[in-house]
Amino acid sequence: MALLQGADSVELKLTVPDGDQRSAVRALEMDPLEAELRQVFFFDTPDLALNQHGVIVRVRRTTRGDDSVVKLRPVVPSEISADLRSLKGFGVEVDAMPGGFVCSGRMQRKMRAGKVKEALAGERSLTSLFDKKQRAFFADCAPDGISIEDLTLLGPIMVMKLKFSPSGYDGRLVAELWLYPDGSRILELSTKAATTDAFEVAARTRQFLQQRGVDLAGEQQTKTRTALEFFSTHLE
Repeated sequence: MALLQGADSVELKLTVPDGDQRSAVRALEMDPLEAELRQVFFFDTPDLALNQHGVIVRVRRTTRGDDSVVKLRPVVPSEISADLRSLKGFGVEVDAMPGGFVCSGRMQRKMRAGKVKEALAGERSLTSLFDKKQRAFFADCAPDGISIEDLTLLGPIMVMKLKFSPSGYDGRLVAELWLYPDGSRILELSTKAATTDAFEVAARTRQFLQQRGVDLAGEQQTKTRTALEFFSTHLE
């Protein structure tokens, strides 16, 4: 409750076990042709020192625009300075899933489409994808001795993202299918809620998914950690 009171929003998440993904797609009336294709890259050290300290650095390509994020988790909202909270692009969000929750603070930058591709092609530096506010936030969060220039590019991960409103559900769900280079997949379902409505939305969504036969008791997987661990073991 204390975290919710200090957060800007809540995202309710559920990962669907691999063997149940096809049935979940059918039961929830998802149309893959309506999904948006995304390309996601992470930055970390080869031994994932940032991830071990709760720091996530990511860039993302989409057809509508690119973005970059520096995220720290967990955070305690009441301990975040007023100056940081007032900065444009900074937000605090609670991610809740079966069996647990975490509160994170993130500094996001939106960019025009194509900027990440230019950096990947060597037409601009990769670090130019992060602005001064993100660099300052990174410096405050990262382990001593690690600068943003020291990081290794990890990726890409191809992601299919679908926003949809299945019949019988009063709201919008988001499905993200993360496709890993080894052929494995993670399907995540999510919906956002205002902090004041989080418990009501969670109960309503849980009931709806159970009625549609979606397994809520499967082992929960973390998209980011899975990606980082895969690429850290496949560095050239």
